[in-house]
Amino acid sequence: MSDAKTSNGLSRRMFMTASVSAAAAVPLATSQTRAAQPASAKPAKPRDLSAVSMRINKQAYNLALDNRTSLLDALRDHVGLTGTKKGCDNGQCGACTVLVDGKRVLSCLSFAVMNHGREITTVEGLASTDGELHPVQQAFVDHDAFQCGYCTPGQIMSAIGCIDEGHAGSEDDVREYMSGNLCRCAAYPNIVAAIVQARDEIRRA
Repeated sequence: MSDAKTSNGLSRRMFMTASVSAAAAVPLATSQTRAAQPASAKPAKPRDLSAVSMRINKQAYNLALDNRTSLLDALRDHVGLTGTKKGCDNGQCGACTVLVDGKRVLSCLSFAVMNHGREITTVEGLASTDGELHPVQQAFVDHDAFQCGYCTPGQIMSAIGCIDEGHAGSEDDVREYMSGNLCRCAAYPNIVAAIVQARDEIRRA
């Protein structure tokens, strides 16, 4: 098959070879240009904050919080009340228990925005202004119902809820309704005895 030349002296084979080479080079040049001149990334917009108002230990707080902020993190990181402990951060140990409108709540599983307008009580808010301990706090001291103390704030808050809910009728009831609060030091017998003492004192009051 003859390789006839065009009027400008190029053969058909030379023309086709040059065309294919040029076509192959275009994407490469384009990609190189893009690599050399990357598009400027747009800065991510900060997540909108929500206004959250709560009464914590009888004091009003107005907070601006990310909607994803847990009640636990709001108390510890934004209000500075570190008595409420972060244990598992998964709702399984009870160390973060607080009272919301008088009811026990695992604060690690509750978003702060869900508690807008609520009354929150933490372990810091139990003692009276003159320093007198709450009956449950005093009972924990009397019965040495703690060892390392990490779970103690959650134990105390849950014990108050347990008594107020009427679930401390017997030692077996106490064990059942306090089962969501774990003590890794295994001070359970002392904790039960403390709750029974506090229950009786609260009933007499």
